[in-house]
Amino acid sequence: MSESNDPRKTTARNVLGGPLSACSRDPMTGFYRTGACLSGPDDVGCHAVCAEVTEEFLAFSASAGNDLSTPRPEYGFPGLEPGDRWCVCAARWKEAYDAGVAPPVILKATSEAALQYVSLNELQAHAAG
Repeated sequence: MSESNDPRKTTARNVLGGPLSACSRDPMTGFYRTGACLSGPDDVGCHAVCAEVTEEFLAFSASAGNDLSTPRPEYGFPGLEPGDRWCVCAARWKEAYDAGVAPPVILKATSEAALQYVSLNELQAHAAG
């Protein structure tokens, strides 16, 4: 990837049109592990939604084949607990939304790239306090 196409070198926007805020640095999240939900051409899962994961969402994700609770130290993944913030795949968040188990969303930390998969109204309906 050339530097000019590197999403880490650009001014990313959130779903509200402002600058993208950090989602979490503990645990360190994001496809690029920068703490922000940046998405680029090499992020085929579009890890753009900053979610505060819930027990229901973690169970849903595991049942769909993506266990986010189990630590995977070989990948530097600590495993998530309810209340952790994490950049989740926009399509998986939409699936959880459709199933009635979507976790709360931090809008200022959710990349505008998520809007390819989910509407702003759906995200706003689940905005964290």
